[in-house]
Amino acid sequence: MISPATAPPAPAASPALGVLQGVFGYPAFRGEQAEIIDTVLAGDDALVLMPTGGGKSLCYQIPALLRPGTGVVISPLIALMQDQVDALSALGVRAGFLNSTQTYPERTAMERALLDGELDLLYLAPERLRVPETLALLARVPIAVFAIDEAHCVSQWGHDFRPDYLLLSVLGERWPDVPRIALTATATDATATEITQRLGLASARTFVASFDRPNITYRIAPKDNPRAQLLELLRTEHPGDAGIVYCLSRASVEQTAAFLVAQGIAALPYHAGLDAATRARHQARFLREDGLVMVATIAFGMGIDKPDVRFVAHLDLPKSVEGYYQETGRAGRDGLPSTAWLAYGLADVVQQRRMIDSSEGDAAHRRRLSANLDAMLALCETVGCRRVQMLGYFGQESEPCGNCDTCLTPPSSWDGTVAAQKALSAVVRLDQRGQRYGAGHVVDILVGKRTPRVEQLGHTDLTVFGVGADLDERSWRGVLRQLLAQRLLGVDHSGYGTLHLTPDSAAVLSGERTVLLRHEAPSAARAARVRKAAAGPAGDLSDDDAARFELLRTWRAGVAKEKGVPAYTVFHDATLRAMAQRRPGSLDELGEVSGVGAAKLDRYGAAVLEVLAG
Repeated sequence: MISPATAPPAPAASPALGVLQGVFGYPAFRGEQAEIIDTVLAGDDALVLMPTGGGKSLCYQIPALLRPGTGVVISPLIALMQDQVDALSALGVRAGFLNSTQTYPERTAMERALLDGELDLLYLAPERLRVPETLALLARVPIAVFAIDEAHCVSQWGHDFRPDYLLLSVLGERWPDVPRIALTATATDATATEITQRLGLASARTFVASFDRPNITYRIAPKDNPRAQLLELLRTEHPGDAGIVYCLSRASVEQTAAFLVAQGIAALPYHAGLDAATRARHQARFLREDGLVMVATIAFGMGIDKPDVRFVAHLDLPKSVEGYYQETGRAGRDGLPSTAWLAYGLADVVQQRRMIDSSEGDAAHRRRLSANLDAMLALCETVGCRRVQMLGYFGQESEPCGNCDTCLTPPSSWDGTVAAQKALSAVVRLDQRGQRYGAGHVVDILVGKRTPRVEQLGHTDLTVFGVGADLDERSWRGVLRQLLAQRLLGVDHSGYGTLHLTPDSAAVLSGERTVLLRHEAPSAARAARVRKAAAGPAGDLSDDDAARFELLRTWRAGVAKEKGVPAYTVFHDATLRAMAQRRPGSLDELGEVSGVGAAKLDRYGAAVLEVLAG
């Protein structure tokens, strides 16, 4: 053994680790962060695929602080740039932005700060690069790194396509010696290939982090009065929590927000039909206030850096697994338990199939949309682990998680061949009369329900009338939904959602093909729901620790209100939890808590110790 007196000196921490600890307050890098940062520091390009909350921003922020010049971040998130700059400023990082929301004096002052070397990071909207003056401005200063955030926006068939992203290949052409790093929270192999091609990143090193978010519980429930189901979720599992509710249409957003408000839940609507000032005001409130629920179309959420979103709920079926993953990933960025909940039903499948059949674009485009929907339906209908199914979509193998609804309450499958034959036969009999109807009418015929419409049309005379009386209406709707999902039934694009057979139907009717169907499992066992629910960010803290945590939250809320910034830019909930549990008694001890960097220790340390001592 080498004695301390004769031991060689310990190697100095890397400059990148020093910045991580001193500026950002984190003790160590996660995953491939260190290797990504080293790649960029060496002047090489990188493509980073990393889940929301995985620490993507550090991969360009640290190189921007260590390389000579200013780091330039291309981001489509104009409405969030001020918050991003505020969060960096709280850490002592010199950051600014240029976008269309600024007045001429504000823009001129920011340009002067850039030219004078007073900025570590500058955020730009992609459309700014269409302006020759912007390119000329950047040519006058040393650039440390170009970061292209939300890089999936370059994919023309993606869920967040931004035409201005197609211009970003100019960065590599005009600044070939400046490293570029493209980052996205989700991308299939096809999307990643498109990013490298369109951005000219063929020689970039590609880093693919695990897409697993183990703190999120994924649940998909049969749709049955979805607003009432949502209300139960919020009241029993997430009372007072911040969350996002996604709806397909603007009207549904407005109606759902109004419904929640009427039930005593603080909720705001957000969609493209609202004027820009209202959208900005609602977004600012969501970021700055605790416990707000944002009801929105998918126009909301990309780049939202609010760490304490405890649930993301979908009242309509997303169009792709990629979109669903990115939207649900906005929950639990702080690593604390969170819920991703989706209500899914027969009408969703009918609507999505009809939208695809009537969509603009060529046959290849419709095939791509259909493939996206098929993958989403496979996730909804699986009898296996949701997480295994979803991660498999991104090419990642995994084991059952034990933390999704199908793991907590395993569903079973049954031989639904006879039921499928009955349903398909009903569609055939109607077709033979030159008639096509929607799912509701087909179900009425199968169960033998003598509605005025069934009587008027003479459908009680059909040989299939009442042939499905062994199942109730809910079960038949599940059968039809799954037949649609398996492409054993199709939907006319007439606008009425009428059903027809597909080329695969004949094998079922002839008995050549067996049809396995998923039993409609009861909504996740109540005990499991309550056990897994994030009972507020205090979670599993002891009573004493929880009381300290709430005192810290109250103090943080006052500081955030006084400064006019989101509470999480002061400290994240996870950092407050650690403070409450560790009870540091000195500045040195407080500085060892993850998330407490040098600037925040200097600014808030004494006040935090006073709260903890009280």
